[in-house]
Amino acid sequence: MKQFERKHDHDGSPYLQTDLPGLMVTRLPLLNKGTAFTAQEREEFNLTGILPPHVATLDEQLERTYENFRRAHTDLGKHMYLRSLQDRNEVLFYALLEKHLEEMTPLIYTPTVAQAVQQFSRLYRYPRGLVVSTENIDHIDRLLEQLPVPDVKLIVATDSEGILGIGDQGYGGMAICIGKLSLYTAGAGIDPATTLPVELDVGTNRQDLLDDPLYLGVRHNRLTGSEYEEFIRKFVSAVKRHFPGVVLQWEDFSKQKAFDVMETYRDELASFNDDIQGTGAVVLAGLLAAGRRTKRSLAEQVVVVHGAGAGGVGVAKQIAAGMQAQGLSSKEAWERIFVIDSRGLITADREGLDAYKKQVAADPAVTAGWTVRGDVPTMLETIRGARATALVGLSGQRGAFNEEAVRATLENTDAPIVFPLSNPTDNSEAVPEDIYRWTDGKATVATGSPFPEVDYGNMRHEIGQGNNAFIFPGVGLAAVLGGVSKVSDGMLTAAAAALAGYVDPSRLAQGTVYPPIAKLRAASRHVAVQTLEAARDEGLTTVDLPQGSLKEYVTERMWQPRYVPIRKG
Repeated sequence: MKQFERKHDHDGSPYLQTDLPGLMVTRLPLLNKGTAFTAQEREEFNLTGILPPHVATLDEQLERTYENFRRAHTDLGKHMYLRSLQDRNEVLFYALLEKHLEEMTPLIYTPTVAQAVQQFSRLYRYPRGLVVSTENIDHIDRLLEQLPVPDVKLIVATDSEGILGIGDQGYGGMAICIGKLSLYTAGAGIDPATTLPVELDVGTNRQDLLDDPLYLGVRHNRLTGSEYEEFIRKFVSAVKRHFPGVVLQWEDFSKQKAFDVMETYRDELASFNDDIQGTGAVVLAGLLAAGRRTKRSLAEQVVVVHGAGAGGVGVAKQIAAGMQAQGLSSKEAWERIFVIDSRGLITADREGLDAYKKQVAADPAVTAGWTVRGDVPTMLETIRGARATALVGLSGQRGAFNEEAVRATLENTDAPIVFPLSNPTDNSEAVPEDIYRWTDGKATVATGSPFPEVDYGNMRHEIGQGNNAFIFPGVGLAAVLGGVSKVSDGMLTAAAAALAGYVDPSRLAQGTVYPPIAKLRAASRHVAVQTLEAARDEGLTTVDLPQGSLKEYVTERMWQPRYVPIRKG
C-alpha cells in the first residue's frame, strides 16, 4: 500500500506524488507539512480553510517547535514531545534534531530511552513499526505485504531480552528500535520512508509486566529452544522473500542468543548486531584515537575488558582484530586482552563456560606467574598480573573501576586509558572527575553516557562519549548504498579506523577521543565512505560504484530534512 512516490521533474527537482485526500495527507508524518503547505498545495488538496492562513517557513516552524520543546520539564517529557512530533511531521522532527543534535540525541536515545522503554505500554500514543508476535508469526507474509512502507531498505529488530542496563522489557523494546532508526536518519541521512522498526514479541519473563493490566505485549513467558529458533527463522525467511536487499540490524538480544542469531544469519542477508559489532567498533575507534594522542599503538596496549555480555565479548573480539591489523598474530593479540565477568577473569579451563565466552577466554598458561589469592583472578589481580594499560567497562556495575583499580593501572603505564562505558549514567564504572584525580590528569577517558567537562590542573577535559551512534549509522548507510551481500568484520574494522581518524587533533590534545555529537552527521558520512570502500574492495557490493573516493557518491544520497513539493497523483 503506497502512501506516496518520490519523483523528479525533468530538471531533476524532487517532489512527492500521492493520491490520498488532503486531510489524510496532514495525518501522515512523512507527508505532513503542517502550516508549511504552500498555497498551491492547499488548493490542490482542499486544505484551504482547514489550515491557518499564514504559510509558514520551516525556520518559523522550528522556532515555534523548539519553544514548545523547552516547556517540557523532565527528560522523559522532552522525549515524549519529540516522539509526538516525529509521529506528526517527520521532516520537522528531523530538521529540529539536526539543529539541536547534541541536546536532543540523549533524549531520543541513550540514556533517556531507557525510561521510555520501561514505560512504553503506559506512554503508547501512535502505531509505528511492525510487531511480529507469537500470535501472528504464522501470518508474517501478510503482515509484510500490508506494510505502509513498501520499499524497506533498513530494519532494526529486537526481542527485547537484553536491553543494556535494564534487561528483559518485553514489548517495550520497540522504543529502542524507533530511537535507533531515528539516529540512522539524523546521523547518516537514511530516508525514513525506507526504515522499519520491528518488535519480535516472543513473550517476557518479567512477572510484573505480565501482571500489569496496561501491558501491551503478549502475555506469556518467553519462547525458548527450538520454538524460539523457529520463530526467528520464519521472520528472517519472510524478510528475505519480501525485501531481498534489506539491511537488518539485530538489537538487544540476550548474551548467547545475540551471538547465535548473528552467526546463524549473517551470511543469509546483510545483517549485524550493534551491541556486539557496533560496540566493538566504537571502542576500537576510541583506543585507536587514544593511540594517536599517546603515540603508542594499539598493539602495545594490554586491555582489561570488564563485562562479558554481548557488548564486552564483541569489544574484546574487535580489539583483537585491531591488534592483528597492526601486525600481531591472533595468539599474540589474545595474550594482551583479558575479559572479566562476575566471577573474575575468564580462562579456558573454567568448568561450565558459556559457549560465547569461550571465544575470549584467556590461556591459563598466561596467568601462571600471577599472584592470586582465590581460584579465579579478580579484576585487580588481573590488572597487576597482566600489567594492564587500558580498562574498558561494559559491566553495568557502578563504581567497578575504583581508585585502587585505576591507580594499579597507572603503575603499569604513564598514559592509562580508562573507558567506563556502561549506560545509563548511574551504571558507569567510574566518574571522569575521579579518574583524572586518581591519575593526576594522565588518563585518557571516555564514557558511554554524557558527562560534564572536567577541570583538572590547568586543562579543561571534554569527556568523549563512546556512543555507538558514531558507528552504526555510517555502517548502515554504506550497507544500504552498496547493496552489500554481507556486513563483514573488515567493514567494521574500517568503520572504527575511519572514526578514529576523524577526531580533530585539538580534541585529542585535551584527551577527547570521540567527536562531539554535534558532528554526528559529518562523522557518519566519513565512516560510511570508508566502510563502503572496504566493502567494495572485499567484493561485497552488488551496486555499480564509481572508482576512487566515494565521498561525493555518499553525500548526494543522504536524505535531507527539507520540504519538497507535494502533487496530486
